[in-house]
Amino acid sequence: MKRANPLALAVLALLSEQPMHPYEMAQTMRERHQEEVIKLNYGSLYTVVETLRKHELITASATQKAGNRPERTVYAITDAGTAELHDWLRELIAVPAKEYPRFEAGISLIGLLPPQDALDLVEQREAAVGEQLTALAVLLERLAGLGLPQIAWIELDYRMAMLRAERSWLAWFAAATRERSVGGYDYWEDKHR
Repeated sequence: MKRANPLALAVLALLSEQPMHPYEMAQTMRERHQEEVIKLNYGSLYTVVETLRKHELITASATQKAGNRPERTVYAITDAGTAELHDWLRELIAVPAKEYPRFEAGISLIGLLPPQDALDLVEQREAAVGEQLTALAVLLERLAGLGLPQIAWIELDYRMAMLRAERSWLAWFAAATRERSVGGYDYWEDKHR
């Protein structure tokens, strides 16, 4: 199986804790705010579960019926699934991979915009990143207040560090653009006259 879908990784991780049905997986991911780092929708979740089952990384372990609700299949991780989960995590953590972030693509072409437009957009993003940092700080405080250990939400600490770095860079670029000190500013300005 190709290791490309983070949702598959999340399913394996959840099932390593206990058997679950897909609805419970989605609910748990939302409770843990994992949808901040892993795109989650029900259609994709059921597709991922079926793919993992076909590759024998998970297995249907039981069915549940509650009241008038449809029967739900409960899945459990297999030994092969546990091995895949651990290997995948080792690779993700240890081996840097080239990613293609949208912002980096946009900023690589910022010279195509007039300097004032670019400055306005960068300042707009800097404000949005500041709002994200504030919201994330509130969430981290709430999670810590619930008694959850830091390791349970460590990816949010990482996200906060990345946002702080981005905000710092945005502030530098905005200041350098305002001061006309960013390298090549004169060429950039002349190009848009």
